[in-house]
Amino acid sequence: MSARGESWHAALHRLQGEGLPHVLATQVTSAGSTPREPGARMVITLDAVYDTLGGGTFEWQTIEAARRRLDGLDGQPEPGMSLEAFSLGGRSGQCCGGFVNVLLEVFPGSPVTLALFGAGHVGREIVRLAEPLGWRILWHDSRDDAFPAWAGEIPRLDCRRTTGPAAAVAGLPAGCHALVMTHDHAEDRALVDALLRRDDTASLGLIGSRSKWASFRSRLSDAGHDAESLAQVRCPIGMSTGGTGGDKRPYAIALATLAELLPLTADAERPDQRGLDPAVLRDLF
Repeated sequence: MSARGESWHAALHRLQGEGLPHVLATQVTSAGSTPREPGARMVITLDAVYDTLGGGTFEWQTIEAARRRLDGLDGQPEPGMSLEAFSLGGRSGQCCGGFVNVLLEVFPGSPVTLALFGAGHVGREIVRLAEPLGWRILWHDSRDDAFPAWAGEIPRLDCRRTTGPAAAVAGLPAGCHALVMTHDHAEDRALVDALLRRDDTASLGLIGSRSKWASFRSRLSDAGHDAESLAQVRCPIGMSTGGTGGDKRPYAIALATLAELLPLTADAERPDQRGLDPAVLRDLF
């Protein structure tokens, strides 16, 4: 049942490096006859499984439980841990007759996904500055050989050669933050139009001047976008933090843009109780 023959620890390392959602399933108890012993692990994503807890109905039920957590509410993973109990002669209908508990640890992936359109000077500085933040970055450009050689060394960075604004926007996950800064104004406008029509981005920023946005706003309004929809667009980007003070160097623009974006990506307040309920642990141990 393993995907590509990858071990659970290799898959865990890779998926965490790429910032993709996954579940680590660990067998923590074993009573009677069971396929595997405590400590056996497997990694589960929405479309793949790495390693095994022994196979059979019990493993299939573990995978289903993990994927329910990954799919979560509104298609977003539910972070945290849960404990699944399996009677191999009851719930799982297997002939072993034993009993196991499996701990499911949900890793929701990078807390933020940034869709960055444009691999020019400002785009490159944004990628460099955002690297330590742990964000997943989907970097788009329609030009051949637009991405720098060093892009392949950055974890959680996915470089995408786009064939058109509509196709590029259609491939984005819901809830991502988008920054539009391509080499072409017509392409910028088409991207903003497509992003507004999706209406599920967490934020949308556009590089340029106030006069550029005035022109875009008029054209987008004629295309059917109302005032409430257009108000979602931040242009010029970086201005809510005081802007760059007249400094138009790529690094300064990138720095102001990320300073503006950071508050928009802040995590929601965490509940006081996280992880397994203490009563569950007391019963288990």
